[in-house]
Amino acid sequence: MGVNGSAVVALLFPGQGSQYVGMGQDLQASHPAARAVFEEADEVLGFALSKLCAEGPESELVETHNAQPAILVHSIAVYRCVKEAIGEVAFGAGHSLGEFSAWIAAGSLPFANGLRTVRRRGELMRSRGQDRPGTMAALLGLDDDRIDTICRQASETGGEVVAANYNAPGQTVISGDVPTLERAIELAKAAGAKRAIRLNVSGAFHSPLMRTAQAGFAEQLGRVSFKRPSFPVVSNVSAQPVTDPVTVRRLLEAQLTSPVRWADSIRTMRSAGATKFIELGPGSVLTGLLRRIDREAEGMAIGTSEEVTAFSG
Repeated sequence: MGVNGSAVVALLFPGQGSQYVGMGQDLQASHPAARAVFEEADEVLGFALSKLCAEGPESELVETHNAQPAILVHSIAVYRCVKEAIGEVAFGAGHSLGEFSAWIAAGSLPFANGLRTVRRRGELMRSRGQDRPGTMAALLGLDDDRIDTICRQASETGGEVVAANYNAPGQTVISGDVPTLERAIELAKAAGAKRAIRLNVSGAFHSPLMRTAQAGFAEQLGRVSFKRPSFPVVSNVSAQPVTDPVTVRRLLEAQLTSPVRWADSIRTMRSAGATKFIELGPGSVLTGLLRRIDREAEGMAIGTSEEVTAFSG
């Protein structure tokens, strides 16, 4: 049971790239539960993240170590506002950073510890991007096997590029060092890719280039206690539901260098009976991907004060 009395509900939490100046400002003004989350975040982090979200500047908000906690805080603020109206939840999943939001919503990871961990994750990813510059690009119109082959071919002459996000059929993000990624883009165009779009990111996330960030991140995860979640969360790495706290820690560490298997994650939840997917946080990127993965799945996004009010009644 769940929303509308019969839907089997899965919660989706967005990842980096969904941030925007003004995010959460209306929520803080209209919903005390959301305002409390932003206030706690400011206290935990020791600076006014709430003001950065509301007022920018954009050049600071998009920085990896700011964008990641900003999106997490916005997502949890929305979740706290609509939790009672959602009712029973069957699954949770989050795209990259969003998986941390899912573990917090499931009660496995305390909010303050999760926020500190995501802030540290962003710092490590940003630092690694400075040490070994890399980037990412979205390729449209090619299947996964073709992209995997292209990445191997582009890497044969040196450097590394890999598939980083299997987002939806015909929409995959690749990640690697700049010259090798450029070779992969040219090969993709020659293979018939409809588009190849360079992303505005500070590093080659979800690729082997992030390997040296793993030790520092493992150290941070070692400071955090995970509990069994109130609902399973589908891992980016395995695309399978997870409830064991030891497994959670291992997979979150591996996530830094592993691809996000998003399309498979949605298929896993659908196969297990999920019928309604609710995206919580800024934007509606994951709701759009859901339509590309499974047109019969019902999806909706809740991220603004107006949407929270309409959903909660």
